[in-house]
Amino acid sequence: MKKNEVYKAKVCNLGTDGEGIINCEGATVFVPFCLEGETAEFRVLKIKDKIAYGKLLGVSEAAPCRVNPPCPVFGKCGGCDLQHMDYAAQLDFKRQSVINALKKIGGIDFAADECVPCAKQYRYRNKLALPIGEDENGKIVLGFYGRHSHRIVPVEDCAIQSEWVKTLIGAVKKYAETQHISGYNEQTQKGVLRRIVAREIKGRFIFALVAAKTVNADFLIAELEKSFKDFTFLINVNSSPNNALFSKEWHICRGEGFFEAEENGVKYKAGANTFLQVNDDVRAKLYGRILEEAGENSVALDLYSGGGMLTAMLAKKCGRAYGIEIVEEASRCADALKEANGLQDNMINICGAVEDNIEKICNQTRGAQRIIVCDPPRKGMERSVVRAIARSGAEKVVLVSCNPATLARDLGLLTGALVEEDGKLIKISQSGGARQPDALVAQYNIDCVTPFDMFPQTKHVETLVVLSKK
Repeated sequence: MKKNEVYKAKVCNLGTDGEGIINCEGATVFVPFCLEGETAEFRVLKIKDKIAYGKLLGVSEAAPCRVNPPCPVFGKCGGCDLQHMDYAAQLDFKRQSVINALKKIGGIDFAADECVPCAKQYRYRNKLALPIGEDENGKIVLGFYGRHSHRIVPVEDCAIQSEWVKTLIGAVKKYAETQHISGYNEQTQKGVLRRIVAREIKGRFIFALVAAKTVNADFLIAELEKSFKDFTFLINVNSSPNNALFSKEWHICRGEGFFEAEENGVKYKAGANTFLQVNDDVRAKLYGRILEEAGENSVALDLYSGGGMLTAMLAKKCGRAYGIEIVEEASRCADALKEANGLQDNMINICGAVEDNIEKICNQTRGAQRIIVCDPPRKGMERSVVRAIARSGAEKVVLVSCNPATLARDLGLLTGALVEEDGKLIKISQSGGARQPDALVAQYNIDCVTPFDMFPQTKHVETLVVLSKK
């Protein structure tokens, strides 16, 4: 196999990113945007040992689940991965991704539930963060970064965003052009407008314009007022050379800079930088399922609790809930949430590392019915957190993960399907009986594994796992 040569071969499987896997001339080739069973024509872009990466040129014998992507920049923009696959196939792919990760990484052979669908296949996102730059002619462009790059792919719309995105893009372009304000160039670090960020909360909007220096946004606000009635507008001045979304310098230009809302009986304030799941429909289904698992008159431990939204819901349902979060700003938000909802006696927020606090809380709550809810970052749990959960004696553990790979690793340790030796993880099923599960860790059985399609048209999947104490 040679670089830049064109080949034709059959797709035998799909990879974790939804790309086609092709065996051709002794190499395994990964080619995005083709489907299992199709005959793909592709150009080889890169070869390393017996692994190659290709660009799809065309397909013959198209798979029955292939559909025409509605987005004109699909394949160029780095946002979506699966628009060429019908929705039933997307759900099956995500379920199978979770099953495969559990088996290959965690040594767990478990049949996941059907993937919980989203009510909307498109137009489901409530949040937008759109880079602003300039093309080679100095004309303002708004768009998304291209795949594996920071090159802006200009767009007029986005199929997975709400309809209002078209109006917002048009208003920002008109503002920049009429007021002669330049877009930002990441390479030269010159220019002014860096991005526009928007969030919709129950029909109300938060708009944040990020600029490298202070700008007058009166024209843009007036343009937005033609189409949006209930909104607040902020400017974030971010002159840093790094790629951080926001700096700490905020200016409120219209409204109060936040909105109050309510979910599952919990009142909260949301601003431009508040974390909320981007899919209202699936977020409600996921939180509802977690609360179903939490019993009344029990104690809940919410690990990696963020701004405290789920902790507050658990406190109202269970009667008492502890939230552990290391980020000080998020922990302060959780304290404000507790006060706003009158949960001073039910909700205890702790600012610190999960691994430093979980054992202490578990010792304080021994004798009570307990549920641990854990939604860690993509990197998963620290080993010390896994061991602390195992020692906790909690009757039930609910894990939520956006990364099947790290979920599989953590589950393998909790169930004893994986053991650690000399810093390496080894599957019990492949140890030939020479190794036994760590009795300290292998304390839980899996009751169910349920994928949720939080991000239709993308490779990403949110997964909920319920475990019970052995």
